[in-house]
Amino acid sequence: MSDEKLIRMDMGTIDSETHSMRPTLCLGIESSCDETSAAIVDSDKNILAHIIYSQIPEHQKYGGVVPELAARAHILAIEDVVKQTLTKASKTIDDIDVVAATAGPGLIGGVLVGWMAATGIAQATEKPLVAVNHLEGHALVPRLCATMADGTNGNVQVDFPYLLMLASGGHCQILLVRGVGQYEMIGQTLDDSAGEAYDKVAKMLGLGYPGGPIVDKRAQTGNPKVFAFPRPLCDKPGCDFSFSGIKTAARTFLDRAAQPLTDEYINDFCASFQASVVDCIINRLNNALRDSRVRDCMPRTLVVAGGVAKNSAIRSAMEKFAQKNKMLFAAPPMSLCTDNGAMIAWAGLENYKIGKIISEPVAPRPRWPLTEL
Repeated sequence: MSDEKLIRMDMGTIDSETHSMRPTLCLGIESSCDETSAAIVDSDKNILAHIIYSQIPEHQKYGGVVPELAARAHILAIEDVVKQTLTKASKTIDDIDVVAATAGPGLIGGVLVGWMAATGIAQATEKPLVAVNHLEGHALVPRLCATMADGTNGNVQVDFPYLLMLASGGHCQILLVRGVGQYEMIGQTLDDSAGEAYDKVAKMLGLGYPGGPIVDKRAQTGNPKVFAFPRPLCDKPGCDFSFSGIKTAARTFLDRAAQPLTDEYINDFCASFQASVVDCIINRLNNALRDSRVRDCMPRTLVVAGGVAKNSAIRSAMEKFAQKNKMLFAAPPMSLCTDNGAMIAWAGLENYKIGKIISEPVAPRPRWPLTEL
């Protein structure tokens, strides 16, 4: 800051007027897809305020996110979301120590809205600015707040290194997380993501959007053995995923089904589909633990993050897998699994701590692999 009133020290800030240590405050902004979100998080892992404006109602009638509509909605919402966040935290922009925003990957129109808003705030107030990789937000948020599979115990400590299953509507990856900005790809999808498969199957069944939570709920009362979905790559070495074959099988089963579909048929279908996805994830994680890079690193914690981390069957199966392999299991709280400003604020603080702030203009990126950090 220009008047040198505040001096950063580790993850705290010394106020030169009182000479007392206080937590560093970060304003985080997220706008990479269909949520406009902002949050204020401090370096003591407190979420002071968190506002999410969801665009789901605008996109539901189209069965998915329409990029141009999403960008317009971000433009209309961003100013109010930031103001609400400051008000809810009882803070002014002068109280904020660092500003962070998603700079990619994502729908570039939306990313630009949030990034330009953060850039404007940082420049106008002379605050340091952090460009956050959206995927790193998901990867690091369990270090802010993590729970067990059933959602209890918000005090699970997630230390580096850890093995991460990052699964969302656009990504499905197994990563070795060695530290902030230190990610090693162990396995990834060769075609569709797990979240995309859920949404496509829900659309085939006419269950609506977003499909993942609906399929998960219907699966809980279905028989997972009724439909013989394939387990792609499960008989192959390595840790990569493939979900396109599962989608093809779903289409084939439905083309042969009598119409209209009964509730029992849909529930059994969802349960059988979900069982195949879970089996594929556990199979690939089992191979990951045998990978020499993972064995040498000896991660103590298995983490699931991203929108698909809300799935009850995946969380439960991964917790059992972790226990079987004598690992801790952690996942973000349900409210921090999908895109949110709190994960961006925390990733901003983690990067700020190691000095990764913007010193020159940055162009937002629609694609930005974690391995390029």
